[in-house]
Amino acid sequence: METIEITAVVGACAPERRAFAQRRATQIGAPLLTAARLSASADPVLEAVTVAPWFGSSGAVVIELPADVRATDVIRAFSEDSERIRLTHLICVVDAAHLLTDVMRDDYLPQRGDALFVARAELLITQMEHASQIVLVNWESQATAQLAALMALVHHLAPRARLRLQQDGSDPIAPPTALSRSQDRAGWIAVLNDELDPYMTDARVTAFRYTHERPLHAGRLQALLDHRIEPGEFGFVVRSAGFCRLASRPRTIASWDHVGRVISFEPIGAGGISPAAELLAIGQDLAFIGLDLDIAGITAALDAVALTDVEFSAGPEAWLRLPDPFPEWVTAEESPG
Repeated sequence: METIEITAVVGACAPERRAFAQRRATQIGAPLLTAARLSASADPVLEAVTVAPWFGSSGAVVIELPADVRATDVIRAFSEDSERIRLTHLICVVDAAHLLTDVMRDDYLPQRGDALFVARAELLITQMEHASQIVLVNWESQATAQLAALMALVHHLAPRARLRLQQDGSDPIAPPTALSRSQDRAGWIAVLNDELDPYMTDARVTAFRYTHERPLHAGRLQALLDHRIEPGEFGFVVRSAGFCRLASRPRTIASWDHVGRVISFEPIGAGGISPAAELLAIGQDLAFIGLDLDIAGITAALDAVALTDVEFSAGPEAWLRLPDPFPEWVTAEESPG
């Protein structure tokens, strides 16, 4: 059987996403598998993988996916059936007029097949981060300076994606991209690797790396996030991500995953902390991307969240008793003290 080339179209705004997918299908002469059809399935991504080969008599299929689909799930599912189908384009359609508003949404969508929820803003940003191409629509109403800042922001969030402005209903077709399960397309990964080199920059857009050798006081961290970072005291932090250690959960490394008004910490590893040498490697490695950021202010505020000399010298057993307002980790070795 001939390998079918798949163009997957994702995005938060259904009308714009649907219109783009329809145009792309017409442009390349391929059938369109719509989000409306896939949404009827308990697993739209699996349904797309199953049905796509039977649609692809022309050798290509355009698939419009629902807004609640994770980009990583799309890449993983299509890579598992690479003999019949090949994901050549993952296109994220972004409404320029609503991008910053969408990033600041704090509502959640249920995930199919389980009781978990995912933040709508997180879905949008991760779709952008993993896209091979990002298409900005409804950009014409933006002032030149605002549009320039938005484009630079997109290049910082997704430096490996091709960015296009939709013009006159026609969309340039980017060359096929090798899309794999690796997570290295995101801008925050490039920041942590000291490799971020965005195609477009703007004076308002900043990305920087924050590191600290000491674990964080969870109570002070929550106060910083809720009362200073989220309200915009240090500028608009669009995205921050990386790895951290909460003092009250000292044996577990956590992922720091933040978009706009939502943040989550999930355990990703554990290890003993008794050897003195390991105490030097239990801190933070975080990337920040945003608009009008006060780097010195964020740095000083995070430094103040880390354990003080007195707290640090008290040792891990004392850290377990520090205030910890964050939800427990079911799979972690310890829960908050």
